[in-house]
This record gives sequence, C-alpha cells and structure tokens, in this order.
Amino acid sequence: MRQPPLIGQNGPVPIWKPHSLSAPHADQIDLRIGDRVRATGDIERPDAVVAAGTEGKVLLANGFNWQRYRVLFDDGAEVGDLDHRTIEPIGRSAKRAAKRAARR
Repeated sequence: MRQPPLIGQNGPVPIWKPHSLSAPHADQIDLRIGDRVRATGDIERPDAVVAAGTEGKVLLANGFNWQRYRVLFDDGAEVGDLDHRTIEPIGRSAKRAAKRAARR
C-alpha cells in the first residue's frame, strides 16, 4: 500500500527511501513509516512519560548502523530515538517482521 504524501507548511514533503547499506542488525526491528508499535516498558523522557503497553504509530524511521524511530503514541506523546529495546511491532507490522525472520 502506498503512503499518501505528507503535506508540510511549504507543500509536499518528500519521503526518502532507505539507503542500501542501512540494513538492520540481527537483533534490531525493521519498521516503516506508518507501522503500529507498542511500548514494551515505561518510557520516561523530560517532556513525556509513556506507560508500558501504550500503542503508537511510527512517524520517522532512520539510521544506518542503529535503526531508530520517532513514534507518536496514542496518548499524544511523541518520542524519538526508540529501538528494539523500547518498542515492538504489532498488527501487520508484527506479521511482516515474523515473515522476514522466518526467511533468514
């Protein structure tokens, strides 16, 4: 399914495709923009606290050697620099990750 274009203040925002060398490590999760995730533990930041089990949506996926994600949680908190230690995929994202793991 194709993502609808993001519209910023100055018009459409380009969505960059991942770099060919940005494959995740064996223990990392590989998520896409728009994937649904769940916090695996409490996430405490100076500007936000997210309780374990809170679901959210990936807003940004980036990194070469360290895949990290910015997530907008359902409680309204937006937190960046999250990885496999703090979030897990759910729904279709989890099914896609399981398929990928089975192929390895």
